[in-house]
Amino acid sequence: MKSGLIQEFEQELSNIIGYWSSVMVDTQNGGFYGQVENDNSIVEEADKGSVLNARILWFFSSAYNYSHLPEDLELARRSYDYFSHHFIDREFGGVYWSVDAQGMPKDTKKQVYAIAFAIYGLAEFYKASQNERALSLAKALYGDLEKHSFDPVRYGYFEAFSRDWSPLEDQRLSEKDANEKKTMNTHLHVLEAYSNLYGIWPDEGLRGQLENLLGVFGHRIIDRHTHHLKLFFDENWQSKSGAISFGHDIEASWLLLEAAEKIGEKSLAEHFGAIAVDMVGAAIKGFDGNGGLNYEIEKEHLNAEKHWWVQAEALVGLYNAFQLTGEKDYKDRFDQCWMFVKENLIDHQNGEWFWGINEDLSLMPGQYKAGLWKCPYHNGRAFLELIRRMREKAV
Repeated sequence: MKSGLIQEFEQELSNIIGYWSSVMVDTQNGGFYGQVENDNSIVEEADKGSVLNARILWFFSSAYNYSHLPEDLELARRSYDYFSHHFIDREFGGVYWSVDAQGMPKDTKKQVYAIAFAIYGLAEFYKASQNERALSLAKALYGDLEKHSFDPVRYGYFEAFSRDWSPLEDQRLSEKDANEKKTMNTHLHVLEAYSNLYGIWPDEGLRGQLENLLGVFGHRIIDRHTHHLKLFFDENWQSKSGAISFGHDIEASWLLLEAAEKIGEKSLAEHFGAIAVDMVGAAIKGFDGNGGLNYEIEKEHLNAEKHWWVQAEALVGLYNAFQLTGEKDYKDRFDQCWMFVKENLIDHQNGEWFWGINEDLSLMPGQYKAGLWKCPYHNGRAFLELIRRMREKAV
């Protein structure tokens, strides 16, 4: 018999799939709309971002790998067809940052973060479809990163380039980020992408780069004293920021362990299992008494907004810590966080989740329901991951 939580998570996963399959499909220009507002009104001329579309590709592919429902595979194919035809740069390699509403290249810079998500989505689609072209594209993008972005001297990956891979003055992923040559966020998702690709293509060179990335996190990115992540670095790995991102701390805690487990070395997995618990312990300092996880601390100022993706990652990170330790406090916090999400973030009227809420629980203004950054990746992945873990525990 399914537990009540599994049933709740299956229903919410179904709701998310339903939203993205009914509201977001662009029947006029192909693929999926670039932006939809909180009331589900469509911004028809919004640009379409590579990160959003790569994450949609991953989501419907992963949903099919979970459900085996033909309609999920059909949407995964739709996403793959659009992404492969419109976002892949056939001349210089890599992917465009964005295309316009009609699918023509708009911002042609090469953001390594976006290329990582393309690899991640293509690998998942290959699992769902056995489409050899998707696997070839994922391998080619991996080759692009290794050729142009990998730092063979100090390790890690440089952040961004112009279309032809020449230097780019402004390398920021978003306006709120520091303009630095290496970032935690990009390395985390290169790790995630390589881990997913390695699961279908166990190449020794790829394995070596996964090990390098885990080493970079262990020696450069995780603060060994506080167990928080350092966020921005120069090319020599000098830290350039003192900000703390609670959501990234708790997201990285389980993604690092997942990558270590994928490599298949017991000692490495045990090492990152211990690190995961330490990182969740650090992130817990960011929880409010209402069960929500605050956004960040920067220059000793607490940003108490509760963003959708932070809560989704908190659910997985807390449950992972509970599985690793058996400690009831993690499970209690997990239950509180899920209650917070149900009461404050899920849009029970129009579907999907709101971007976030303020400290006083009012809705954050000026945000969209789906768009360049708002996607079914964090919350959809959380439920796929939690359902899998709970089912395995029940067997």
